[in-house]
Amino acid sequence: MGIGLRIFLVNDDDSLERLAVARYERLLRRDPEERLPQYAGKRVRYALVAYEVENRIPVDILKIEYNYLSLDSEGRIDAAEQEREMMLAVDLLPPVLPGEQAGQVIDAKHLFAKKRYDAKYRWRPSPELEAAILNAVFGKNGFF
Repeated sequence: MGIGLRIFLVNDDDSLERLAVARYERLLRRDPEERLPQYAGKRVRYALVAYEVENRIPVDILKIEYNYLSLDSEGRIDAAEQEREMMLAVDLLPPVLPGEQAGQVIDAKHLFAKKRYDAKYRWRPSPELEAAILNAVFGKNGFF
């Protein structure tokens, strides 16, 4: 058994475009040669699907993340937006060391950060779109 990844860009009409994982990674690393010119200047929805593979065939979904890619005017990852996302992501971590908290006070900063992060950087698919994504992973012979 192994793990596979697939990434699907979701167009405004909810159609899917598969993006190779290697290309996605180059975009995230801000490789100067990698870009998506057809999405230049846009904020694009995407689904990152992690699935279990048996004999090179997808057999189970492990996780699906629904996020956004913000692209600059040349179709590269918007560096400033990526930095803002990373800064907020750090706030998602719960406190590591016990603070000097008075009795019943709870440090919920990370919980509020999660709400902000989810509202700004995540999206939810319709049931039809989720079914289309699963169908794109498993195909006609899938178990879903």
